[in-house]
Amino acid sequence: MTACFSVQARAEPSVMPRVLETFAKLGLIPTRWHSDLGGRRRDELTIDLQVQGLTDAQRDHAAAVMRSMVSVTSVLVSEKRFS
Repeated sequence: MTACFSVQARAEPSVMPRVLETFAKLGLIPTRWHSDLGGRRRDELTIDLQVQGLTDAQRDHAAAVMRSMVSVTSVLVSEKRFS
């Protein structure tokens, strides 16, 4: 299974490394990562990423960690059977 995360946050330089660190601490590298600046003032950041090899508990924990980050406004999680 591949876990898919969509992270919405204020556009601040520290957001992307903190999100990536969530998976580095698990010894995992996202298989896919895409980020965009949006909003009228380009002050909103969207990060879409996919990670293989997470258990359900790890997936849920990673989402909770990201949701608790300063600047993160929402984290959506889904799964797919292919990468």
